[in-house]
Amino acid sequence: MGFLVGLVLGIAAGVALIVGFARAENSRAARRRQLAATIASFSKMTIEDSRKLLPADLYPSWVVFSTQQKLKWLNQELIKIWPFVNTAASELIKTSVEPVLEQYRPMVLASLKFSKLILGTVAPQFTGVSIIESDESGIVMELEMNWDANPSIILDVKTRLGVSLPIQVKDIGFTGVFRLIFKPLVDQLPCFGAVCFSLRKKKKLDFRLKVIGGEISAIPGISDALEDTIKNAIEDSITWPVRKVIPIIPGDYSDLELKPAGTLEVKLVQARDLTNKDLIGKSDPFAIVYIRPLPDKMKRSKTINNDLNPIWNEHFEFTVEDSDTQTVTVKIYDDDGIQESELIGCAQVRLKDLQPGKVKDVWLKLVKDLEIQRDRKDRGQVHIELLYCPFNMKDETPNPFRQQFSMTSLERTMTSMENGSGGADLNRLSSRKKKEIIMRGVLSVTVISGEDLPAMDMNGKSDPYVVLSLKKSKTKYKTRVVNESLNPVWNQTFDFVVEDGLHDMLMLEVYDHDTFRRDYMGRCILTLTKVLMEEEYKDSFILEGAKTGKLNLHLKWSPQPIFRDSREEDSPRFR
Repeated sequence: MGFLVGLVLGIAAGVALIVGFARAENSRAARRRQLAATIASFSKMTIEDSRKLLPADLYPSWVVFSTQQKLKWLNQELIKIWPFVNTAASELIKTSVEPVLEQYRPMVLASLKFSKLILGTVAPQFTGVSIIESDESGIVMELEMNWDANPSIILDVKTRLGVSLPIQVKDIGFTGVFRLIFKPLVDQLPCFGAVCFSLRKKKKLDFRLKVIGGEISAIPGISDALEDTIKNAIEDSITWPVRKVIPIIPGDYSDLELKPAGTLEVKLVQARDLTNKDLIGKSDPFAIVYIRPLPDKMKRSKTINNDLNPIWNEHFEFTVEDSDTQTVTVKIYDDDGIQESELIGCAQVRLKDLQPGKVKDVWLKLVKDLEIQRDRKDRGQVHIELLYCPFNMKDETPNPFRQQFSMTSLERTMTSMENGSGGADLNRLSSRKKKEIIMRGVLSVTVISGEDLPAMDMNGKSDPYVVLSLKKSKTKYKTRVVNESLNPVWNQTFDFVVEDGLHDMLMLEVYDHDTFRRDYMGRCILTLTKVLMEEEYKDSFILEGAKTGKLNLHLKWSPQPIFRDSREEDSPRFR
């Protein structure tokens, strides 16, 4: 009996051990599969997934989330095939770049051609790649490249005097970002119809010119002219938004070519507190405004002599090709006459930050280098107004006069609001080829009050009053004097007849009244753009030239535009 009980217990214990072992193994296998799936998921994680998984404060300070992927493998393969790439690319570059050099050939030269072009034995290094866009329409990626080359490039230069000069281009150092666009995606190998390439960003381009058998410095003007020619050719031929389209599969790829997308209106208003670059007197500032840094696409303002707070109030218009990536740049220089102008500072605005059809009024801090924004030195500020109008933007109010008038986008935006009576008059005038619209009207300015004005008297108070004037008019108005107050209330309204609202400015100067003299306290300078657009608004304006203080104003515009006929000599018509 005991034997049977022991046998049964032994069998039960054995079965239990086997079942337990089997379940433990199954559990371990399930955990291993789960762990393998988790590890596989980690390998597929993107940078954004990692940031969502853990908060930023849990990562060590030395952890950097790069937006680029490394390309060590590509560089290793490029070194292997570089001898073949060198031969093929050298001939391609020669045939494509030579016409561009001829296009930008300086006047001092009669001809400019390559007599030899070999890229050399050193392959470029790709330091990173980033995917900018990836969807059903195509793939856009950017490759950053460094190239310290040893090319053999000889330019055959012939001057106007008939002198031939073999000039060698040496010691090329280049760092930049290239953009590649694979569009459209198709169901035929290699699965994309065309490739577009462009130099998205030029970070560095250095080279040295040497006359074979002599020194290029011995020939005045040649070195600078050639260097500018080469850099301008690169800027205008392959720098974004310019792109080269290479068809892979036969088809129509005109939609990939560079096309104007809209216009940008820039009003350069003024600058303040500029750095003085002159030892005697003050700087003579002027501004260069551009979207693409090419000589024929850059606009220059007039020079304001001996003034660190210049007022330009000049208007420029630019063509925009790609609002998502392009920027408008303003550079302020000190005009030194026959000597090279000295940079005071520069500023930049991204076009993608502009709302189409809306004026952006902004003061920009000037820096020495746009690539290094952490400039602690105070170089002054520049005041600009920007209006971006895409070509495909529909006006909220139809403008029936666009065909008859050659207007800027700013003028079109403002005249589109003028949809009252007078349409019949404009229809009659259309046959006379109208060319010019002048925004004439009455500007009503209400000086409401001042706040925190500077104390100019010994008792810690001031006796402020405001002098109002238009830049293009001799008419001046003056508010009453408010005695012993730093927060005066005036509530006085003045009317100005404005002859050209687009190009005029309102100036308000605040003074402290004394018995025998007056003390200057500060000023406010306003363009009329906003009141022309909105017709009426109220706002506060910081007092320039003072540590504290502002003016509260109400402005109202009553339009009476003038339409001038370019053919006739009769007086302007008023509406």
